[in-house]
Amino acid sequence: QVQLVESGGGSVQAGGSLTLSCAAFGFTYSSNCMGWFRQAPGKEREKVATLGRSGTIYRTSYVDSVKGRFTISRDNAKNTMYLQMRSLKPEDTAMYYCAAVPASGGSCLGLTLPDFDYWGQGTQVTVSS
Repeated sequence: QVQLVESGGGSVQAGGSLTLSCAAFGFTYSSNCMGWFRQAPGKEREKVATLGRSGTIYRTSYVDSVKGRFTISRDNAKNTMYLQMRSLKPEDTAMYYCAAVPASGGSCLGLTLPDFDYWGQGTQVTVSS
């Protein structure tokens, strides 16, 4: 049974940092496109970052609003994915979800939110001004 479990959310002041973790059970990251998504109250869920493979190279992508501040990474030995968040802003406040989808070679190319099959339960991030 596939399961994703997020942790690491919390409340911080603007300018602070948090690192989210996503532990995977029942599958291995290397064969999946992985991503972090977020949903703020009253807004649609949006893709924050993805991490996939292109051959032997890992490729990342970020939504423009977090570029330079967030870093997605993975530890295959621990089957865990991370989202390091720095210089947090009040507009980063949301429920954050990790997600995965089996993909050919683990590539995220062309994949969008509806393509992701597996989702965690979410972890809340609140940034105060």
